[in-house]
Amino acid sequence: MYIYMTTGTMDFMEKVRDQYVDESIILMNGGGSTLLLHETNGKSVFQTPRKYEVVGTAGDLTHDGYFAMDNVAVTDEGKPIFEHKYKMTGDQLVNMPGFQAFRLLRPIGSDTYIVLTEWSDKRHYDLWHNSPGYQLSNPGDFKDQGGATLHIFTSAPYTATYTTPTDEI
Repeated sequence: MYIYMTTGTMDFMEKVRDQYVDESIILMNGGGSTLLLHETNGKSVFQTPRKYEVVGTAGDLTHDGYFAMDNVAVTDEGKPIFEHKYKMTGDQLVNMPGFQAFRLLRPIGSDTYIVLTEWSDKRHYDLWHNSPGYQLSNPGDFKDQGGATLHIFTSAPYTATYTTPTDEI
């Protein structure tokens, strides 16, 4: 399975989404931008998307939620180590209140993985994010067999959050 992402203005992104009603495309806003996320086993319908292979999954992405995308730049040598550690994150989240979906996204043509989680709302995400169970790429967590820290990151991770637009009545 693959996930493709593209950004643009709200009006344009709505038009693109509306052209492909049979595809699993989610429209979301955050950080001053509008993003379309297309999950598929096939090719993207976007002209120039960011491309990811889904290597870890739990739950189903929905069109109504709060999304957190932890962006983590990883060295080529560190990719198998990173994937091994984070592939099963979704299994650890399935019983968390408000949890909806998880995807570990391996970048195609980039070094930045995305650890994508979807929550019913920001409050539930914050509860998890501030819990002892939350850990995003703590360099101390990656050690070789001798106990020395492995340096697998090329820059500091960052999180982007998005919400799905709601129709106001």
